[in-house]
Amino acid sequence: MTITVTKLLKMASGCWKPCTLHAGVKLDVFSHLTRSPMTAEDLAGLLEVDTRALDMLLHALTAMELLHKEENRFRVTPFTGEYLDRQSPNYLGHLILHHHFIADGWNRLDEAVRQGGPVRHRSSRNTGNLERESFIMGMFNQAFRIAPEVVAAVDLSNRRRLLDLAGGPGTYAIHFCRQYPELTATIFDLPTTRPFAEQTVARYGLDDRITFVGGDVVTDPIGSDFDVIWLSHLLHSEGPEVCAAVVAKAAAALTSGGMLLIQEFILDNSRIAPIHPVLFSLNMLIGTPEGQAYTEGELADMMSRAGLTRIQRLPLDLPNGAGIMLAVR
Repeated sequence: MTITVTKLLKMASGCWKPCTLHAGVKLDVFSHLTRSPMTAEDLAGLLEVDTRALDMLLHALTAMELLHKEENRFRVTPFTGEYLDRQSPNYLGHLILHHHFIADGWNRLDEAVRQGGPVRHRSSRNTGNLERESFIMGMFNQAFRIAPEVVAAVDLSNRRRLLDLAGGPGTYAIHFCRQYPELTATIFDLPTTRPFAEQTVARYGLDDRITFVGGDVVTDPIGSDFDVIWLSHLLHSEGPEVCAAVVAKAAAALTSGGMLLIQEFILDNSRIAPIHPVLFSLNMLIGTPEGQAYTEGELADMMSRAGLTRIQRLPLDLPNGAGIMLAVR
């Protein structure tokens, strides 16, 4: 892409549209308008917000093709009714709100570069209830979209005990167990994640096969004798030494012949592509002491040093530069 002045200035104001979307989701505009089309005045009364300001927001969301306007009434589109209504099973608002909560940190990126460390708290720790829910269930939103493709590409037909390490609400444990009826799973994550995981597992009727264990992956024992461990989007939140220790801990928890699967946003060796992992490294700079994205070679080296063999990257074309590394003990 050739950069022009027009593109440069458009890039500079690129936060306007995301912030407009974030406001619409945080105010739950779409859920209300799914129930019934309304005027700005009627909706402002329900939301207890300023009518003039809401009118401006609704017109902006309409200009972005997220709402439709008929005379003076606004309604959702079929797309936003499916993905931005809180009552929809396909609701993506948690992930959108997660991006809302981390936006302030991005505005202080220059400070993070100057001091070489985070300028906001970690999304997984020390947050308010809404921010924690947005992070945990946002990860569910993100994983739920690609989990069927991932599960179809990984053969667990001879596996019986899965550890979903730092598994959040258990999205992958759920999908793997639905695919393999003989499989049982343990979700291991911070104790604050328990209610979200147990509610999600129960919603899919799998609470007799999937259990939750609370703990810190870095400092606490994670169990043993698993024949498959799934480690998804954890390593980017830690520095190289901690990552190597986590991979070694996971390898030690496998049975002989057990399989370790690591999903991450994976950089190529130039570290300038794909664009999402490159920018995600900055997101980790803003929010963690030592986190970053890693290259395929760096992840493979961690697995090799942990004593694992048959290391490979699965041939999957996943969104945002995500990839899956596989190795066997």
